[in-house]
Amino acid sequence: MNRRLFLQRNAGVLSAPAAAVAKRPSPLAAPAAAAAQTDPPETVSRYANKALPVVARTTTTLAPYTGAWGPDQAAHLLRRSLLGPTRAEIAAAAGSNLTAVLNGLLAVPATPPDPPVSVSATDTSVAIGQTWTTQIFDQNFEGVRRASLRDWWMGQLLGQGTSLVEQMTLFWHNHFVVEFGDINDARMGYEYCRLLRQYALGNFRQLAKDVTVTPAMLRYLNGNQSTAGAPNENYGRELLELFTVGKGPLIGPGNYTNYTEADVQAAARVLTGWRDLSSPMGSYFTASRHDTTTKVFSAAFGNASITSSGNTEYQNLINLIFQQAETARFIVRKLYRWFVYYLIDAQVETDIVQPLATLLIQNSFEIAPVLRALLGSEHFFDVLNRGCLIKNPLAFTVGLCRQMQVTFPPASNVVVQYGMWDYLNSVAAVQQQTLGDPPNVAGWAAYYQTPQYHELWINAVTLPRRNQVTDLFIGTGYTRSGVKIVIDAVALVQSFPATTAADCNLLIAEFVQLMVPITLTANQVAFLKSALLPGLPDFEWTVEWQQFLAAPTNAAKKAAVTTKLQAMLRALMGLAEYHLS
Repeated sequence: MNRRLFLQRNAGVLSAPAAAVAKRPSPLAAPAAAAAQTDPPETVSRYANKALPVVARTTTTLAPYTGAWGPDQAAHLLRRSLLGPTRAEIAAAAGSNLTAVLNGLLAVPATPPDPPVSVSATDTSVAIGQTWTTQIFDQNFEGVRRASLRDWWMGQLLGQGTSLVEQMTLFWHNHFVVEFGDINDARMGYEYCRLLRQYALGNFRQLAKDVTVTPAMLRYLNGNQSTAGAPNENYGRELLELFTVGKGPLIGPGNYTNYTEADVQAAARVLTGWRDLSSPMGSYFTASRHDTTTKVFSAAFGNASITSSGNTEYQNLINLIFQQAETARFIVRKLYRWFVYYLIDAQVETDIVQPLATLLIQNSFEIAPVLRALLGSEHFFDVLNRGCLIKNPLAFTVGLCRQMQVTFPPASNVVVQYGMWDYLNSVAAVQQQTLGDPPNVAGWAAYYQTPQYHELWINAVTLPRRNQVTDLFIGTGYTRSGVKIVIDAVALVQSFPATTAADCNLLIAEFVQLMVPITLTANQVAFLKSALLPGLPDFEWTVEWQQFLAAPTNAAKKAAVTTKLQAMLRALMGLAEYHLS
């Protein structure tokens, strides 16, 4: 597979405005039905960015944020750090302080999650509910194991708690990309996931070393085929271009400011000799396949040379790359686009990227200090940096379920539990983000394709899909094996303070604060109220709610408030602002 072909194509479809798709198709009914649909080809929207903005957005810096702290600030921090913070999480953060909240976000869970388990009778090598990760590879079981892995990962996102670990694991997946479908061994995919989660808030340099020889990467970028007589350049090229130092401006045919073609070739020779192992699953070094000559690098690397040192030589290559200041700047820019905004103008480069890169180097490439400085800065909390990102499909899908407190089957019903997670994966996939399978080695285009960036998540294909899933969860929900996942709007409102639940204005404000990152206009709030109480006075909600509370088993009274809440939620989730973070 030639992984460079993606550079010759348009990396993604362009955005379409919400108003362009007024009619919603039928809600998604099942994964198979969703996958069977044939999406129309997307065209370039006339509303998409044609060039990056040139007007300065803000002049704020990395100075520690000392402004007001309350629900708005807590919600902004958690929206960017988690995939859909709940009311309880926002309230707890608002009642604390920024330092304490950051401490919690940057804390690593004491124990890693249990591995994925078998949920299919097809895999006859392991019982239902037991892990397949330690079994031998069998192509007959690969499909169901890979589905189990992907679904298990979705379960980790849903149960992320208030830690940055899952968000950063997803970030590293978009950075050190592998595609489960290409490596064709779910056990290797699990080891890759375990590695990303282990270093989610850890050391970038050590992660780069470990991922270089992890079996999934050796297989994905053909390192397992690289020998002294025929060095494979795939991983060496991506290591430089996409994973560490980046290109920089083109200075000659195939040569860039930060590395040259000769550097790619030298790196490929350093990396020869490594192979992935299927049984037992792992990787190993074969000295006879390794290039033992001295590898000389260009002036971009100070004309450094790496002498042969066998199975530790790749570590010397990583150390050399991490001696380049641009490596720190390169990863900081990716973190900025993930957590703050896509545009990096001259002011952001000078006042945010450069000092964060220096901080990263000073901390020997530990990521946590950089995240603490960025997420705790006045720049991060600048009003211009709130509600300015479009949620990616996983954040949209997982956030919908978490914020609406959708109840999933327990681990005691593991087959149905994984089945529900599988359905959510299919929902995210039709929105053009498949967990475990980014479209190519560069990751999802929304994080690198200029000038559109995150606008790529919203287009004439994906917007109807988003509307379908919100309509479905607000209404009938999704049923599998006799179990339903659905938004219980009444139960959600019952968790609100009694005075809030009984007052239509306070009720709407509570939902808006939870679900929308920017202040709505008076007209928008009036629109939501008209959906809740079409043509009725405010007190009508109070009366109906109190009547329901007095007789909660009365089907008619429950239906009266349920219908109104569903209409209001449908209107709120139909706003463009709901897609923002």
